[in-house]
Amino acid sequence: MGAIRMDRRQLLGGIGAGLALTAVPGRALAFFEDPSTWPTVASFVPRFVSEHFIPGALIAVGYGQEAPDYFADGTVALDSETAVDPNTLWRIYSMTKPITGIATMMLVEDGAVGLDQNIADFIPGFAEPRVLTDPDNSLDTRAASGPITIRHLLTHTAGLGYTIVTTGPLLAEYQRLGLEPGVIMHEAPEAVAHRPSSLEEFANRLATLPIIADPGTRWSYSVSIDLLGRIIEIASGMPFEDFLTQRLFAPLGMTDTFFQVPAEKEDRMTASYTLRDGEVLPVDPAQGSVYALPPRYPYGGAGLVSSARDYDRFLTMLLGEGAFGDVRVMETETARLAMSDLLPPDIDKTAMYYESGFGAGGRVTIEPGAAGEGVGTFGWGGAAGTVAWVDRANNLRASGYVQNLPSEITPFRAGVLGSVYADLHGGS
Repeated sequence: MGAIRMDRRQLLGGIGAGLALTAVPGRALAFFEDPSTWPTVASFVPRFVSEHFIPGALIAVGYGQEAPDYFADGTVALDSETAVDPNTLWRIYSMTKPITGIATMMLVEDGAVGLDQNIADFIPGFAEPRVLTDPDNSLDTRAASGPITIRHLLTHTAGLGYTIVTTGPLLAEYQRLGLEPGVIMHEAPEAVAHRPSSLEEFANRLATLPIIADPGTRWSYSVSIDLLGRIIEIASGMPFEDFLTQRLFAPLGMTDTFFQVPAEKEDRMTASYTLRDGEVLPVDPAQGSVYALPPRYPYGGAGLVSSARDYDRFLTMLLGEGAFGDVRVMETETARLAMSDLLPPDIDKTAMYYESGFGAGGRVTIEPGAAGEGVGTFGWGGAAGTVAWVDRANNLRASGYVQNLPSEITPFRAGVLGSVYADLHGGS
């Protein structure tokens, strides 16, 4: 099979028919916890796997600091007999963003970074940002009304672009400079070589481009969280991935969260799939995944692989407002601030995916949700259908895992949310 380059735009249009799978093996039951507490969740998972093209799925749900319940069904790949379990490895894509956001807030707590500090203090190329005057049609610019701050990066209000959403001439500039949001599959060598080779190079290239709106005026999904990875490096004096390991992953016992899957753990990796004209198409295999290779640089916005067990430990820390059991990684006040609405005032929310607030790399529920989630719920999802959140009003944490691209190709996220809150509120 030849190398194929694909981003989310191309996934929406499908992949070449030559990748189609001709047979789908029968699914294998993994295991269930006692379904008495979460009966709707317990019935939803196997039903969803049986009704959709995915090989397997898992939901983790728990209260407070209690151990989670896991409900899993199916296998790690359509051609595998390895059952999904809490240690299975998933591409969490944009669920990386809250991790990078929390890491940033740890440096705010340390006094190494200011929430409203000009990012030019760390990356001088951003000292005089320029704003596009007609983003749809030209690269003409004017001076920005003010600086880009750490708050703007955390909340996608910096005016930066993203190749999965940006249009017009600016999109071509992002592509020309290799400023992509991450990797989803094996690519041609020339496409890989075109990308920055470090977070420093990524940040410096990004600083040469104009922004789409004055900082702090419009919510627009962007590479801002990736840029925070570089700021974390500068402010902490260590590589971004080392900071995550030392300050978050190691203290929380997150031993299966990384930007590159170690060879000895590759047998726990999942495969990802999409659909084209009703055909099931592989995107990235379980064995020989692109995530078994070192990335060009650590993508703080969408680059991590993790297990349900690991990510639940991160959620447990958030629900514990900075603490996981006896281990505290950040102060209560910092955790509360990180999960609060950090959006600048009078922000244009036209492009927001949800009518909500936004915190340190994740959405914040500012009114009770239709499914029953409480005010202050914090979390985010990933491009392959994963989703995770903490609902402090209900002392609840939950996460769901599949590997279908794009996420909208199945209604998994809505099913996770609906089943969890049906059980929480005594429905069915």
